[in-house]
Amino acid sequence: MPRILTRENAIRWAPFMVLLALIVLFTAINPSFLSQRNFARIAIAAAPALMVAVGVTFIIVMGSIDLSMEGVVSLTAVLFCFLMLALGGTLASGGWVAIPVILAVGAAIGLVNGFIHVKLKIPSFMASLALGFVGTGAAILLTGGDIVKFNDPTFRALLTWRILGFPLMVYVAGLCLVLAWFIQSHTRLGRYFYAVGGGEELAHASGVRVQHVRMAGFSLAGFFYAIAAILQVAKLGQAESVTGSNFMFMSITSVVVGGVALWGGIGGVWNTLVGVLIVAVINNGMVVIGLPDFLQAAVLGLLVIIAVILSTDRRAVAFVK
Repeated sequence: MPRILTRENAIRWAPFMVLLALIVLFTAINPSFLSQRNFARIAIAAAPALMVAVGVTFIIVMGSIDLSMEGVVSLTAVLFCFLMLALGGTLASGGWVAIPVILAVGAAIGLVNGFIHVKLKIPSFMASLALGFVGTGAAILLTGGDIVKFNDPTFRALLTWRILGFPLMVYVAGLCLVLAWFIQSHTRLGRYFYAVGGGEELAHASGVRVQHVRMAGFSLAGFFYAIAAILQVAKLGQAESVTGSNFMFMSITSVVVGGVALWGGIGGVWNTLVGVLIVAVINNGMVVIGLPDFLQAAVLGLLVIIAVILSTDRRAVAFVK
């Protein structure tokens, strides 16, 4: 009979147990936390962040890091608004064209990011961080520091139209998550991501075109960042140079808390989903229980450290980078 209570199983299920424990804790402090309306708030906050975290998951699985998400989200959100306005300001007037165009732009930015990292041999964290600054600067240049608004009721239905109490954008994010899982688990590219993360030299010896795989991974991440930008615009009804702010901390933290190993080859998008929910529940719970603003950041950091301790097998790594 197989052993169920093993260290490996405990670590595998630790993030999910942490999520349940947080829900029980915040509900015990304030029963209003456990309501459909509050869960809808959590889902709305988590939907764009989940898309960013899913994108960076592919990069981390390969053993690299991507810090460009804030700039990419801000730039693609601004470009999306400008393009929508240029096409009439509504989906019905032809603005729907902006959606595939911006997704392609996001993928192209990611491809540039991967090219700089792979072909110019610049460490991924440095190349992506620089590109993120470029994206933010470009957004400021395009907007002049102003806010770009448009209010198409059909597009805003992503936020206002609800099914079973949850906005349509939550279901869109769920479908995109399933797409990411399919790429991860049922395509050759997804298998190559894990091969590269498990050992680049071994993957190369096995015939994997490592450079092409890395560039494809960064392009895929840019694609999901663009999805996040569109959802963020739907949520806010506007875009500006800081639309992507805080996504770096949220996404990287969520991926790690969810159990995706920073050294690569371990974890996946379902781990990321749990991690995003953990961070979103913590943020929402601190507001619901009335914790002062100046304490929320400190408590979030402490709970994140505890979650990482519980969900990471530190015996699997010889050195923490």
